[in-house]
Amino acid sequence: MEQAQTEEFDVDLFTGELPSIQVLKKLSLLVHSSEVNLAAFRELIEQNFSKTNSKTRLATGIGLFILGRDAEAVKKLEKAEDCTQKYIYTGYALRRIKMFDEAIVNFDKSTGFGADALAVALEKIATYRQAHNFQDAQKLLKSCANFKNVSAEYHYQLGRLQEEQGLYNEAMDNYKAALELDPEHQQALFRLAYRCDLSGDEEAAIDFYKQIAVNGPTYVSALLNLVVLYEDSEQYDKATQCVDEVLKYHPNHKRATLFKKDIESSKTMVYDEEKEERKTRKTQILETPISDFELSVRSRNCLKKMKIDTLGDLLRITEAELLSYKNFGETSLREIKSILDPRGLYLGIELEEKANQTTGLPDENQEESEEQALLSRPTDDLQLSIRARNALHALGIRTLGELVRKTDAELLGCKNFGVTSLNEIKKALVNFGLSLRVLEQDG
Repeated sequence: MEQAQTEEFDVDLFTGELPSIQVLKKLSLLVHSSEVNLAAFRELIEQNFSKTNSKTRLATGIGLFILGRDAEAVKKLEKAEDCTQKYIYTGYALRRIKMFDEAIVNFDKSTGFGADALAVALEKIATYRQAHNFQDAQKLLKSCANFKNVSAEYHYQLGRLQEEQGLYNEAMDNYKAALELDPEHQQALFRLAYRCDLSGDEEAAIDFYKQIAVNGPTYVSALLNLVVLYEDSEQYDKATQCVDEVLKYHPNHKRATLFKKDIESSKTMVYDEEKEERKTRKTQILETPISDFELSVRSRNCLKKMKIDTLGDLLRITEAELLSYKNFGETSLREIKSILDPRGLYLGIELEEKANQTTGLPDENQEESEEQALLSRPTDDLQLSIRARNALHALGIRTLGELVRKTDAELLGCKNFGVTSLNEIKKALVNFGLSLRVLEQDG
């Protein structure tokens, strides 16, 4: 790690006393806050990987867990000196590779070396939940109920268990309770934002994600979910700021890179829509009949004989051509100019614009990109069953672009939309190299 990045926590895994569990968790956040930090930390672990003394193995094992190399972490930690950190981090690593029973055993062992009993119980609850052993998780939570007025983590773990059981409103209440006890509990704040996002309360979701984004190291999942919410509400500048923040620290992040392209495509589509609207308004103006304007009988008759019936016809002729016509004089010319001038128009303007389009450079946005063309294709191109097609039409989803902005949960939450139709649609999208929107989740 670069010294400037680590001074805040004064963390050193390999010399001095091993940091506490809480400090190690902060170190993990810092390591993953940027690609530079991650690369530096990976190099540090590799430098110490082959060392065989017990203390170095302990630090290396913890480092390997932070890097996501869980099986290697378990092997290193098995040969490390016995202590709280050894058994807690062995439990973490085993849990991530779904060896849940073994993880529980190691969490229990940590209490013999001074680990906080409540913290260990809550880690076991998380393990039972991930193993879908809800009965034991619920039982252990009840034994911790005495701490509900002081422990934010208690409410967070209760909320996570309730989410797994489909009790979403109760879960949100517990996340709020956790934040009342600890306003900086990032995981509770993220789950609250996530639940608001899924339930369609986008304004609240944006507010919660923003709170996460401004606190501590770059929280990639929160920023990317903000990107999608901002893009859905056509706040493209804010979406760009969020994705740029991710790419600033994680320049090779694949999803962020894709989101960046998607935002630029959306901006172009909006530009094209606005351009089309301007074109439509202009067409309407050009098709305005000359009879709608107050002209003298002499001028009106002259224009009629020249077969100038609309404002567009008038703008496609020059002053010289009008004056060359029999019985058309300066008085009639001034009368026509008095109609055009207030509208910012003049005789021959359409001829000039046509000439510029012919000789000028082509509009860079004129040709729709392949990606835009794909997203603009109708959902009928997916060749779905009648049931799935009718379900999409009932939701007002007409194009592939509209479809891929939906999540599984959003589609399944609609009346008469079942899992069979969802799976059919997802399979059809794969054939086009597309997929439904996926919300980023924290760990």
